[in-house]
Amino acid sequence: MKKLSLLFVLSLTLQCVNAQESFRRWRKANQIRLDKYDLVLPQVMRENNIDMWIIMCREGNFDPLYPDMGEGYVGHNGYYIFTDTGAPRIERAVLGIEGYLLEQTGAYDYFGEESELKEFVSKRDPKRIGLNMSKDIGGADGLSYTGRLELAQLLGTKYESRFVSAEKLVSDFRSRHVASEIAAFGEAGDHSYQLAERALSNEVITPGKTTLADAAWWLKEQLFKLNLQSSFGMPSIYVTGPKGIEATSTDRIIQRGDILMLDWGVGYMGYYTDMKRMAYVLKEGEKEVPASIQHAFDMALKVRSVVTSTIKPGITAKQNETNVYSALQAAGYNRIEFNKPGEDNKTDVIIGCHSVGDWGHGTGPSIAFFNPVQLTYVVKPTNLLSIELFAYTPIPEWGGKKLRIPLEDDAIVTERGVEWVYPVNQKIILIK
Repeated sequence: MKKLSLLFVLSLTLQCVNAQESFRRWRKANQIRLDKYDLVLPQVMRENNIDMWIIMCREGNFDPLYPDMGEGYVGHNGYYIFTDTGAPRIERAVLGIEGYLLEQTGAYDYFGEESELKEFVSKRDPKRIGLNMSKDIGGADGLSYTGRLELAQLLGTKYESRFVSAEKLVSDFRSRHVASEIAAFGEAGDHSYQLAERALSNEVITPGKTTLADAAWWLKEQLFKLNLQSSFGMPSIYVTGPKGIEATSTDRIIQRGDILMLDWGVGYMGYYTDMKRMAYVLKEGEKEVPASIQHAFDMALKVRSVVTSTIKPGITAKQNETNVYSALQAAGYNRIEFNKPGEDNKTDVIIGCHSVGDWGHGTGPSIAFFNPVQLTYVVKPTNLLSIELFAYTPIPEWGGKKLRIPLEDDAIVTERGVEWVYPVNQKIILIK
């Protein structure tokens, strides 16, 4: 009986701790929402010349911004509506979405019924109505085809002619961050790098026994235990050799002499990281990383220093990309296409410093070849960037073939330039 009583007490204690953590996170999320609505929303609506922003959610098919808005119960169709009335503060209303927690946010001026939509819009007579429609940015494309048709039918041709894409508005709203968001993102970063470095250690890996998949599943289990998410699927733990990546998160057993890379990210309170770490599995008798591999890593660190010292706010991501490559070439590095290193003795580089935060690959300005639309956006203070690069340096033991060193950690852009939000990768992890 005593044992059962002790288990019961421990269970209640754990439930209490979990409840306290849930309440803590809810309060933080609330503060973020209030700050964003007060400080960011008026600015970005006016910059994008949008008088009314309608975010439509359908039961079982929510807009990507649903968590940002405070969630709530959607019975059929629901709308979060933001209207620029000309006052300093943007009017905020919710139609067809209800719930105690949503009401307790204190973020909204009015709660009404779904059926009020037409009257609500007509009364305010907006000239440009932003809807979440985007060809290029998934996070700004929450409105379904049938949802748009229904809005057009409900509001009539007069207001349908005023529909515009809110693609840039969504990008600006989500990628310009208030201090409370940066604090939350920093917590996500702490979880991310600490778990990554534990995964690439003897705590998890026993050479000759542990598989790549074992280590990846360990990370998945930590996400489950800590109530964290990820914007990626299976964490990418891979072995790199003279021919490139040999295996990724498979049943391939980790051996001595392996060069391991980890690419993954953590989601915490709706803020997502994207980062990498590197490890070397010592051979019998070795006590440190082979000199050639360490040299390649050191070259990548020098490349990162050039990248971070060059990126500045106030210009487009494309202009930042041009400036970074000019600085790298002036420092003696080659610019290449992804995974197409040259055969000379120089270190080859490609960068992909993409937006991060609202997803592993975020909606904001991106200094990355794979985000062509976001390359055109101006980099602003408070934007979050994943400082991602790949540096390829020759390894003599590989007959001159180049080892790809990936570096990636997350940073905030300030008036001063790039600033890290958590401890970044400075060394190769040793697995004994």
